[in-house]
Amino acid sequence: MAGGRASAFRSGRSESRYPLDTLPSDMQDTPEVVVLRLGHRPGRDDRMTTHVALTARALGADRAVLVGDTSQARETVADITDRFGGPFDVTVTDAYRPILREWEGTVVHLTMYGEPVEAVTPTIRDRHRSEPLLLVVGAGKVDFEVYDRADWNVGVTNQPHSEVAALAVFLDRLFDGAELDREWVDAERRVIPRETGKRVEEVD
Repeated sequence: MAGGRASAFRSGRSESRYPLDTLPSDMQDTPEVVVLRLGHRPGRDDRMTTHVALTARALGADRAVLVGDTSQARETVADITDRFGGPFDVTVTDAYRPILREWEGTVVHLTMYGEPVEAVTPTIRDRHRSEPLLLVVGAGKVDFEVYDRADWNVGVTNQPHSEVAALAVFLDRLFDGAELDREWVDAERRVIPRETGKRVEEVD
């Protein structure tokens, strides 16, 4: 499925209220990127799942799908999006297999056992110009079905590390830094960069 930031779920979703021109010019015509978070362990992974979704939002993904008892993470990310701007959507589901099976586009699974990110990202970036991308990150043990379904199993180093770190590195390489220049729409607040100190302003 081609087209700028188009949905790849057969079930569909409402169109975003955000205009495409809030994205940098080299991101406007690319299909959407969706982060699928697997393996959430209530109590243990609450902060990590929240950070996965916040990283997805900050670094160019269009939405995150959180699997399991993740309503608290969804509410936190929705609150951040309301205060600091969109576009970004986050949803919760109990079942990820239908998403994997019905995805009409490219599937990338981030795992320390995968192919080197520096070797495969250029090819994935080329594919993403015409196909939506489902980016899968896990917490605990990930079923072999995910490895088998993925078009690429990608390792951001082959050393133990955080899935949040892997997601951040991959998204930055996928967008080649363009995601850092995107604008945020309908924000109530914005951070003003400073050499020292903190400055947050209310948006008129």
